[in-house]
Amino acid sequence: MSWNQPVPPPYQPPAPPAPPRPGWTRKRVLLPSAFAVLLLGAAIGSSGDGGSGGETKVAAAGAQAAPTVTATATVTAPPEPAVTRTVTAEPEPVPTVTETVRVTVTVGGSGGGGSGAVEGEDGGGSVSYANCSAARAAGAAPVRAGDPGYGRHLDRDGDGVGCE
Repeated sequence: MSWNQPVPPPYQPPAPPAPPRPGWTRKRVLLPSAFAVLLLGAAIGSSGDGGSGGETKVAAAGAQAAPTVTATATVTAPPEPAVTRTVTAEPEPVPTVTETVRVTVTVGGSGGGGSGAVEGEDGGGSVSYANCSAARAAGAAPVRAGDPGYGRHLDRDGDGVGCE
């Protein structure tokens, strides 16, 4: 023995073998199974046509099989005409808004207005506009110094041209 090998265990007797199966177990499983298969086969074999075997022999020996003729008729109804209806949406009319502005301009016949107007004075004549909207409505915008209807209240930056 060498130093690295384990020491064998002391003697132990071998384990007893498993008891053999008795022969009757085969008889208990195989024989009932074989009997069930036999009964099943007999039941399937006897459930044939439902008639006796003699009638089957007479029919087979007597007449020959006749050909079978099958006729198929298909009736199709004529198609109904399709009705197509087209609906077109018409746009609603847009209301027309007309704004009328009436401006009365009175021009005096005196020759005082016109060319030599001083910047601090009104433009001369009897025309005056309350604001630039009224001057634009009358078609007089931009109003220059010396023109009828010019006023300092229409000229914000004081350059001589109102309602720019």
